[in-house]
Amino acid sequence: MESLSPHMTLKQVIEALVFASPKPLLTKEIVSALKAAGNSDQTDDQIALDYAKAKDVEVHAALLELQAEYVQTARAFRLVEAVNGWSFVTEPAAALWVRQLYPEAKPTRLTGPQLETLAIIAYRQPVTRADMEAVRGVSVDGVMQILLDRSLVKIAGRAEVPGRPLLYTTTEYFLQHFGLKTTDELPNADELRRINLPRAPFPEEPAPATESKEGETLAASEPPVAAEPNEGEAPAANEPPPPTAD
Repeated sequence: MESLSPHMTLKQVIEALVFASPKPLLTKEIVSALKAAGNSDQTDDQIALDYAKAKDVEVHAALLELQAEYVQTARAFRLVEAVNGWSFVTEPAAALWVRQLYPEAKPTRLTGPQLETLAIIAYRQPVTRADMEAVRGVSVDGVMQILLDRSLVKIAGRAEVPGRPLLYTTTEYFLQHFGLKTTDELPNADELRRINLPRAPFPEEPAPATESKEGETLAASEPPVAAEPNEGEAPAANEPPPPTAD
């Protein structure tokens, strides 16, 4: 049976878990780790047994305390929560020096048109390509392909309008990339979503076809063609008589 030594607080154990994890940890994953460590079949350490009873709300509160402590003590790293969990990141101000450790990893920057299009999708999703072009005033075909290739946006279905164009939304990777939990954390999200932006006109639906008496299908705008009279029959009342030979 293992025994924890020396005594560690719950906050310290949580800090160690986030630090040691190769990927961001969700609150529920931290709770699961605490329960696994406090399995009575594996240890008789009372501290581990006690921490195994920790609830999500307690763990989340400890994470918030750690987050505040790092800010207050002006550390060179931060504890942040994104859509995929909690992790440690360096302060953005240290990027110039940290980047020297990874010379092969050159950040790929988005161009102005790419950022503009991504912003339209992020604030107005789900949105069609035609609506994006109505806002930007130019084609977005090339830009959209780049955003799709980088997994920042995805196809999320079709709009219930004539032609059923594709709808686009942001991805979970978009949230991870920008350090967000939800799109509600976007700057001025509520205000910008209330602004009326140009929209593309809906394409007109084709005119429905109609059935003639003989069962033939005629276009609604196409007038019926009168049948020629058989030999010996008199012409219709609104038709002129056929010319007679001299």
